[in-house]
Amino acid sequence: MATEVVVREGLTYGPSGKLLDVYQPAGASEPVPAVLLWHGRGPDERDVLAPVARAAAERGVVVLVPDWRPDAPDGGRAHLRESADFVRRNVTGLGGDPERIVLAGWSLGGKAAVGVALNPEAFGGWRPRAAVGIAGAYGTAAPSTGTVPIEDLQNSGSLPAVPVWLVHGTADPAVDVERSRELHTALIGHGRPASLDEVATDHAGVIMTEFVPERQRCLPSTAGHAVEAGARTADVLARAAGTTVPGPTSRR
Repeated sequence: MATEVVVREGLTYGPSGKLLDVYQPAGASEPVPAVLLWHGRGPDERDVLAPVARAAAERGVVVLVPDWRPDAPDGGRAHLRESADFVRRNVTGLGGDPERIVLAGWSLGGKAAVGVALNPEAFGGWRPRAAVGIAGAYGTAAPSTGTVPIEDLQNSGSLPAVPVWLVHGTADPAVDVERSRELHTALIGHGRPASLDEVATDHAGVIMTEFVPERQRCLPSTAGHAVEAGARTADVLARAAGTTVPGPTSRR
């Protein structure tokens, strides 16, 4: 049975004045794992991730979703760092465990999250418990680090490995599923802990949404493929955080 979720909207998280929303499982008697979840290329689109954030919180994790602006002069790096700093400082007061923080993102945010996992020194040296890349591409520079994730893997040397969990829609017209397959193969080839869940949906469906052209935005979807895929993504977020989720999952 899904856990009831309490939503706190519009918390200011740093000097930039950007806002974030918190999705908390209600009634937890002790700190639970936390997920910092970054949205994609559209500026200040934390609302887009609301369906999948709520679904992950129903599985027993605190999910924090900040706005950030990829169109900022620095590509949004300051916003991303501020959000991570805020979560690390304040997650205990929000019901989360500071030793169990997962860094995740969708689309460009997925590249940003995986970039931190593969080049933590470029992001202040912070190492999350795990990273989750949702429908990302990893062959160009990440906004979080300024370096290319798949190239960082080649240069990572003896750094302790941050587990990387990947999710991608097999019908994604915006970012081909091959981008996640390439990274997954490279991670396994370097002996890194990694998984890839492929789901039968598109770029928006993987986060339980659909792109609405007249709004130029992804909005919540009740389509079967999006509901199922978004649930799978929420499962991966919870599993990456160390929460047990009933039922099988299909991995490559």
